[in-house]
Amino acid sequence: MAERQLPAPDDAREWLSTMLLIRRFEERAGEMYAKAKIGGFLHLAIGEEATILGSVRAMRDEDYLISTYRSHGHALVRGTHPNAVMAELFGRVDGCCRGRGGSMHMFDLSKRFMGGYGIVGGNLPLAAGMGLASDYLGTQDVTLCQFGDGASNQGTFGETMNLAALWKLPVVFMVTNNQYGMGTALERHSAVTDLQRKGEGFGVPGMECDGMDPVDTYEVTREALRIAREERRPILVEAITYRFRGHSMADPEEYRTKEQVEEWRRRDPIETFGARLVAEGVIGEDERARLDEEAVRRVDEAVRFADASAHPAPESLYDDIYVLGGQVRGWWSLDERTPSPHRGEDERGMAPADLGAEEPYEAAVRSMAGDTGSGGGGPADAAQEGED
Repeated sequence: MAERQLPAPDDAREWLSTMLLIRRFEERAGEMYAKAKIGGFLHLAIGEEATILGSVRAMRDEDYLISTYRSHGHALVRGTHPNAVMAELFGRVDGCCRGRGGSMHMFDLSKRFMGGYGIVGGNLPLAAGMGLASDYLGTQDVTLCQFGDGASNQGTFGETMNLAALWKLPVVFMVTNNQYGMGTALERHSAVTDLQRKGEGFGVPGMECDGMDPVDTYEVTREALRIAREERRPILVEAITYRFRGHSMADPEEYRTKEQVEEWRRRDPIETFGARLVAEGVIGEDERARLDEEAVRRVDEAVRFADASAHPAPESLYDDIYVLGGQVRGWWSLDERTPSPHRGEDERGMAPADLGAEEPYEAAVRSMAGDTGSGGGGPADAAQEGED
């Protein structure tokens, strides 16, 4: 296939700069995980920068993006500040989700980045819902939904393709084919390995792009978005790419050979795209080095920012609970960390900083829980009270 034309010089520089930011950010996130600054799971997108950058740059600002648990790069490309993304990984209050989402559940409504999702294939029906909302409201918004090759075997895939085609929803589904579903090779988990064809039986036509080339990814995704926007129908795009690291930081990577990894590394999207910009006179080697240095500087600043950010206060544990108060009679979130169990939603009001100096925390807990020392007022009594 003939090489596609580069974007305008300023855009080309920005693309390389952003891919470098993703790469250096992911590398540093891996280091911070090893130092126990980041907890839980951590899934890195090293090697997939061109797929992320090219597809998202094809979107309009008002379009919606929803991804998987491998979502740091998506947040960065969509415009979330690196400081806020790193602080979220650290579980700090200055994170884009105030430390509540962590690595797998990035979310930034202001950028219309509708989140990463830990459940494989769980984002597919949500994307259909977004497309239905756009159709119902009569807007030109299109949803780009990215998921891995393993998710194409989930039941949600077929169900969502069917409804999206039936209802003619403006959604572009992009399957990021990085050759492995966790540690299982594509040919071992999918009877159909040409993944762009997997939607055809449900009425969703497919397209394919070179996910190691940001320009090809951009052009194919732009056309898919145009079809979804103008013709009001879904499209499935397969991005052929590769992750250079394991499925997660906990992956021993015993399922693929060093030779295979090295073969794909020769197609490193950052190296090949940067070399092309130099070869075509868009930038010089010195500017290429400066862009990398700037990416490192921004990541260094993000780590300092995240490390200085505070941990969420213990009394904020029950903030943003879906159902609180009297909506459900007799039941509430229960906190048993203090001498007397109490309603979880009352926790913030009982924080020591909010109490008078002469009223101890334990006394306030007993008071709010209804425990006067007479043996009544425990959770069982409270639940019974709500039922009467």
